Amino acid sequence: MNDTERLLDAGLVPILRLQDPDVALAAGQAMAEAGLRAVEVTATVPGASEVIAKLATSLDGSEVLLGAGTVLTPGQAEEFVEAGARFLVSPVLDPAVMDAARRLGVPHVPAGFTPTELYTAHRAGAPLVKLFPASVVGPGYLSALRGPLPEIRIICTGGLVPETAVEFIRAGATAVGLGGKLCPQRMDEIEDAARAAAGLLRQIDAERGR
Repeated sequence: MNDTERLLDAGLVPILRLQDPDVALAAGQAMAEAGLRAVEVTATVPGASEVIAKLATSLDGSEVLLGAGTVLTPGQAEEFVEAGARFLVSPVLDPAVMDAARRLGVPHVPAGFTPTELYTAHRAGAPLVKLFPASVVGPGYLSALRGPLPEIRIICTGGLVPETAVEFIRAGATAVGLGGKLCPQRMDEIEDAARAAAGLLRQIDAERGR
């Protein structure tokens, strides 16, 4: 599979938005060992590009797709791809970042909230569009969107917990992104977080296989 196909297959993307870069690095490695297919390190992590570079080295040869999140500028896109990110995620819809990702040859996931924003991102070539913040509107909103817009592949993020994540998958989400309980803040939380993520991915795979 190419990177776009791997991203679409991920099902669950743990979002590592942490203040301790060492915890972020260890958490990313633990998520990979637990069987997650994708991991996102956000630009808000101190020294995010260095964390991505170290993770890219440690995950080389694995099945895990490493991404960078909260990408707001073309400069950040270039920095993170150079460090080793294989996909980019943004909390907004910015054509300049989309163009940068296209030049860099990596899939980019822009965000939208309204039908117009989501469709605009899809028409611009985004293989996956982020519904953000999804928890504000709930799975029913996604179901309503997919009625007239079934061709848009959507990842739901923003305030999700494991229970609602599965509900969004049932409502038609291609994938979900979670921080929160899946985002350990300390080293002693990493093992439990990785175990929880692996369990949630099994539930998501079961729902997607129905």
